[in-house]
Amino acid sequence: MSRQVVLDTETTGIQVEQGHRIIEIGCVELLNRKVTNNKFHCYLNPQRAIDEGAQAVHGLSAAFLADKPLFADRASDFMAFVQGAELIIHNAPFDVGFINSELQLCQQNWKPLTEYCRILDTLMLARKLHAGMRNNLDALCKRYGIDNTHREYHGALLDAYLLAQVYLSMSEGQRSLLDELDRGTQAALQQPMGQINAERQKVIIKATDEEQKTHEEYLQKMQKQGKCLWSEWRDG
Repeated sequence: MSRQVVLDTETTGIQVEQGHRIIEIGCVELLNRKVTNNKFHCYLNPQRAIDEGAQAVHGLSAAFLADKPLFADRASDFMAFVQGAELIIHNAPFDVGFINSELQLCQQNWKPLTEYCRILDTLMLARKLHAGMRNNLDALCKRYGIDNTHREYHGALLDAYLLAQVYLSMSEGQRSLLDELDRGTQAALQQPMGQINAERQKVIIKATDEEQKTHEEYLQKMQKQGKCLWSEWRDG
C-alpha cells in the first residue's frame, strides 16, 4: 500500500537562518492516491515575534499562539505520523529546512527529515509541466479547477488539502517524470543538518531544450507587442 503525506507549514518569517520558527503544521494522508480522514495538525508557540508580512499571509498572532505547545512537545507525534511516508510538499526546501531546524533545536537526537521520509516537491513538478507560468498554489488551483474561494488566509491544514487535490490532478499519468523529480528532490535536500541557510530556499532547475524554445517564442511575442526588458537585459 502506497502511503503519502501532503505537508504544509506556516512560519514566523521566511528566513530560517534568521531564527524564524514554525507556528503551524498541517498534514493530510493519501493511501493509494486517495485522501483519507487521517491527518496531523497543530499550532505551535514559536517563542519569538512574528513578522508583520508573515502574519498578513497566515493571520496567526503571537497572542493566539501563546498557550500552544512547543515544537519539542509535538515532535514525536509529528515524526510518528510522517515516518516512512513519501512527503508531498510545495517548495520542499523551504518546509524541510524549517522542520530540520526545529528537529535540531528540540535536542531530542532527531536526524534530518530525509532520513525518515522520501520527499516530492510539487513546485518542481509544476515547473516541469507548466514552464514559464505562475506555479504557486493559488495559480495551480485555478489551473486545475480546484475551488479555493473559501481561503481567506493561508493555513497549513487547508493548504495541505488543496495541495493534495492539486498533486493528484497534476501527477496523473506522470510516473516517469515523478521518478526523475524524486531523484532531483532527494539530491537537493541532502545537506548536513547544521547547514540550514539561505541555500535551502533555492532549488536550481535547468530548462530543457523544449522549455528554452518556448521561452524564446514567448519573448518574441513580447517584442512584437512593445519593449521587452528581459531581452534587452539578456542581450545587452
